Amino acid sequence: MTNETTSPEPLLSVKLTAGYASRPEVLRDVRLEIAPGEVMGLVGQSGSGKSTLAMALMGLLDRRCKLSGSIRFQQREMLGLREKELRSLRGRAIALVLQSPLTSLNPALRIRTQLMEAWRAHTDGTMAEAEEKLRAALTAVALPADDDFLRKFSSQMSVGQAQRVLIAMAVLHRPGLLIADEATSALDVITQSEILALFAKLNRETGMAVLYISHDLASVAEICHRIAILHQGEIVECGSREQIFTAPQHEYTQRLMAALPRLPQKSRSAGA
Repeated sequence: MTNETTSPEPLLSVKLTAGYASRPEVLRDVRLEIAPGEVMGLVGQSGSGKSTLAMALMGLLDRRCKLSGSIRFQQREMLGLREKELRSLRGRAIALVLQSPLTSLNPALRIRTQLMEAWRAHTDGTMAEAEEKLRAALTAVALPADDDFLRKFSSQMSVGQAQRVLIAMAVLHRPGLLIADEATSALDVITQSEILALFAKLNRETGMAVLYISHDLASVAEICHRIAILHQGEIVECGSREQIFTAPQHEYTQRLMAALPRLPQKSRSAGA
């Protein structure tokens, strides 16, 4: 008998190459694993392929994009699934929160209607059950769960409130993985901090894994357990938050760390 322990099966395992006729290698042999309940950061500059990877995971890429490799989620291969099968996973097992909440929400529909449509997409139940779940989702993201709020249109909310509504829609069905693609970049600093705290709270309380995609290293450092660095379509380094920030190995990661702003040092005579 041995005392060896086996690592848990990854929630998500990716080995992916993607490209278009005009740009044959947007992603080059990207390899990424996310464990159940893990918050993984994906960092890269504009044009590095971050959003292409997010859309590939959701099965939402333009058909002109050629994909090869593997995307395994909950031990199920997703590449090659029919659109009907992908729709059954989107929003229920994997959810996506995008960068611009006010353009992601339908301006012609009340918040109650949009939440109800998200609920009905994957669940059959009574109106009372639906109402209970909608209000619970709003409460979970620190929004009012009353009729006055549910009657609002997106134009009647702040950007921060709109982003919380999108997150409420994303977590309605308690997905195993939430993909947040630059989900705080359109927010002011205070609201950004609140949304990051919300992601951390949802991860902690529900066990939902999060793929947090950003170019902002400070926000990634705040909530992520591990960080992958994407550069020109390749993941050049992946490690714990502590390793990436204190002992980066790849030259590109080292340049990113060196570019972080530093607080000015107080002079020794200050306040003397």
